[in-house]
Amino acid sequence: MTHISREELLEKIFHDDYKNLKGKRLRMTRLRVPGKEVCLAHVLCPSDSSVYQNLSLHIGVHEGEDHRGEAIGLIRFTPWEAVVAAADIATKSADVEIGFMDRFCGSLIITGGLAQVQTAVEEVVRSFREDLGFRTCEIHKS
Repeated sequence: MTHISREELLEKIFHDDYKNLKGKRLRMTRLRVPGKEVCLAHVLCPSDSSVYQNLSLHIGVHEGEDHRGEAIGLIRFTPWEAVVAAADIATKSADVEIGFMDRFCGSLIITGGLAQVQTAVEEVVRSFREDLGFRTCEIHKS
């Protein structure tokens, strides 16, 4: 991808009007139109249980259970409704649980063992890229 200067961008946008607008104050507004995209895919394995508590992933656990060492997979989609299909793909591809799913914002959090979460995230991203034609990001791990 090549980068263009501000002036080149304005000239492309305004074509013939650019000469009349040059030197005047212009206001540009950027907006994001949801497309078919997986814009975040991240796998992490936190060692501090406060991460689970702050994400409310500790709700419903039995007293005495300790989920430290379990992995968390974070995936974000547009359009937001795609999260429903992603949750289905994730749970069918690996032994993971849905920690959180928001079809109004396109956020999915899955939990489980590190290998299972990694497999599920990889399969979701692969499926959205190859089967559904989504633009996808790289999967990050920490």
